Amino acid sequence: MSIEQPAPGEPRRPQGPRDPGDAWVVAETGERYWGRFGAAGLLAVDPERGILLQHRVTWSHFGDTWALPGGARHEHEPALDAALRESAEEAGVPASSIRPRLMSVLDLGIWSYATIVGDVTAPFEPVISDPESHELAWVAPDDVAGLPLHPGFAESWQRLRPLLDVRPSVVVDAANVMGSVPDGWWKDRAGAAARLLDAAAAASVRGFPASLLGLPEDTWYPELVVVLEGQARSVPDPAGSVSVVRAEGLGDDTIAAVTQQLVAGGRTVTVATSDRELADRSRSAGASVVGAGQFRELLGY
Repeated sequence: MSIEQPAPGEPRRPQGPRDPGDAWVVAETGERYWGRFGAAGLLAVDPERGILLQHRVTWSHFGDTWALPGGARHEHEPALDAALRESAEEAGVPASSIRPRLMSVLDLGIWSYATIVGDVTAPFEPVISDPESHELAWVAPDDVAGLPLHPGFAESWQRLRPLLDVRPSVVVDAANVMGSVPDGWWKDRAGAAARLLDAAAAASVRGFPASLLGLPEDTWYPELVVVLEGQARSVPDPAGSVSVVRAEGLGDDTIAAVTQQLVAGGRTVTVATSDRELADRSRSAGASVVGAGQFRELLGY
C-alpha cells in the first residue's frame, strides 16, 4: 500500500488548501481509493422524496456515475462528522436536518468507507456547492438500481436497501439498570436517574453496536425511551434524542405497554432489563432483550 498525492492541477474544491486526507491510497494490486484516512458518505432518506444522490462529474473517480455525497475524512475525524461535513460541502446538506440511523463500514484494511444512513427531519433543497457534481437529485428507492451507479455504492446499496424500513428503538427499564450495580443509587433515586439519562443521551450520539440490537451492519442510532418510576419520575427531560416516559403505576406494566405500542408501529424494539418476567413479556410482544448490566456497561454509567 502507498499514498499518492493528487497530481498538480488536478480538479479540486475551491475552498482553502487541501487537507492532508486528500490523497489516494493505492493498493499493491493497483486499486486506488480516495482518502488517506478513509472516506465517508451520507445516504439521506427523505420520506417523501427518496434518496439524495449525486451525479458525479466526468473527471472524478468513476465519473458520470451516481453515488452519495461524500469524500475523504480528515485525520482523527469521526466518520459521522466526515459524512455530514462532506455532504454539506458537496450538496449543501444542513447537518441539523439529518438524524443518523445507521452506519455501515466497508473496511479493506488499507482503507475504509463509512456510509451513514440518516433520516431527513426537516426538508431542504440540495445545492451544488463545489465542482464535483453534474447534478443532485432525490431518487425513489425503487429507481436507484436503474441508474448507472458508482461500483462501490452499487454494492453497498444491495445491502442497505432492505434496511431502510428498519427503525430500531431501545426501551430502558431505568430502575433495573440503576439497580444492576450496588453503588448507593437507592439513597438518591432522582440523582441516579439523572446520571442515567445523561449517559443515555451521550450514547445516543455515539450509537450502539449492531450486535447489541440483533441487527446487521456496524452501528445503529436507535430511539431511546427511558421509563422512570417512583421518585425518579421527578427528573427533568434530558436534552437530545432521549425520550422519557413517567410510569403512573407499575414500571413493568408501562414498559410492556410502550414496547407493544412501538412493535405495533413497525419498530424493531430491544428492551434493556434483567427482570425475568418483564423480559418474557417483552419477547412475547416481539422485542429482543439485553441485560441491564450489559446495557449499563455500554453506556459507561
